[in-house]
Amino acid sequence: MPNYSNRTPMKLTTAQKAAFGIGAVGKDLVYALSSSYIMYYYKDIIGLSSSFVGLILMIARIFDAANDPFMGILVAKTRTKWGRFRPWLVSGTVLNAFVLYALFSAPDLARTQMMVFFTIAYIAWGMTYTMMDIPYWSMIPAITDTPADTENLSVIGRTCAGVGSALIAMGTVLLVSLLGGGNERLGFSRVALIVAVVFVGAELICAAMVKEKEGASMKTSSVGEMFRALFGNDQALVVVLTIVLINSALYITSNLVIYFFKYDMGGEAWTVNYTLFSTVGGACQILGMMIIYPLLRKKLSNAAIFRLAFLFAIAGYAMMLILFQAGLAGSLPPLLVPGALVFAANGILSVLTTVFLSNSVDYGELKSGHRDESVIFSMQTFVVKAASGVSVFIAGIGLDLIGLVGNSEQEGPIVEQSAQTILGLRLLMTILPILLLFTGIICFQRKFILTDEVVEENAKKLRNI
Repeated sequence: MPNYSNRTPMKLTTAQKAAFGIGAVGKDLVYALSSSYIMYYYKDIIGLSSSFVGLILMIARIFDAANDPFMGILVAKTRTKWGRFRPWLVSGTVLNAFVLYALFSAPDLARTQMMVFFTIAYIAWGMTYTMMDIPYWSMIPAITDTPADTENLSVIGRTCAGVGSALIAMGTVLLVSLLGGGNERLGFSRVALIVAVVFVGAELICAAMVKEKEGASMKTSSVGEMFRALFGNDQALVVVLTIVLINSALYITSNLVIYFFKYDMGGEAWTVNYTLFSTVGGACQILGMMIIYPLLRKKLSNAAIFRLAFLFAIAGYAMMLILFQAGLAGSLPPLLVPGALVFAANGILSVLTTVFLSNSVDYGELKSGHRDESVIFSMQTFVVKAASGVSVFIAGIGLDLIGLVGNSEQEGPIVEQSAQTILGLRLLMTILPILLLFTGIICFQRKFILTDEVVEENAKKLRNI
């Protein structure tokens, strides 16, 4: 944890904040490409079993998430003339960019060899992503001096990360079609190359502009100390559990929606319809973060906005299911309405979970007597990886259970699915997220106590200590 004693107050410039945001955009371009399309690429295009792909993704991401604290310790022990964070940020970025390109440029191999290739490549991708992601988030307390600055920079990072994720949702499938000339395998390889190059450029800008304060020290904690700090903060745990449930719902949707457009809505224009839906959804997600949340904040408390966003998301999924069953699955315009609700709500929820994590730091300091910013903020990475791993495994098992047959051939018509398979796909896309979100709002409602009034009272108590 940074030691702020004997330090001159530090004010981040607009350029530094922008560079930090650019870094978030770049790294979430990479993460979104992997989390949203790796199942589709290796099932539909390469032809592996979705259950196998889902199992490997879950094992790799949970293993990778469990390694996060060790990476944090390694960063804390680093001593270079470039600081603790930037060497890892740059080296991890370059390595991850190479692995990302390899992951979406699978060679022609026999099935068993392809399974081995995918397993090794994906584990390598997760490890190299951790190399740059942990330093990115962990450097926040070392480049800011106050809780307010920490919260501000955290919100910038999460908002810009949402922009990167939205850009991938908007453009990937259409770019794959355009750059591959109808060959999805070639198209994904070229898209991955473009994303990798942009990723490296974005993180180099971030590393060049955002520097930790000279003289700042960082306490090296053991893994046991880190987890004790987390589990000793009940409000941080509530937020972490809520983040897991929100992200699980989102990742299940993001992994399955492409199958809906390809096999349910179908038609030669499925890629255009998918892109339009994703573009509207991505725009609404950004709108939720940057416009809707600030407007609602003028009138409502953060807790009230959080509950409202949950209800919006649940209503969106329910409306989508109703439209499916009403025979409107083949009509894009009606589906844009529930899609907009779900994505806008997720944008708001993403910002608020970051704010709540920041507020839990003050709460934890009052409760335990020490401030654990690094531990609390590093949990964002941990829980997002864990949630995405479990949800993609559920999605993979679900696809096999409903009997969806992938379209691994690059030429010819799209495989027609049975009525039972289509119904199963619709239920997976809607009912599962609704159940996860209901669980999340119940958990939040029963256990969360950091209202605006409590947060302000905690801040006053800390100022008087």
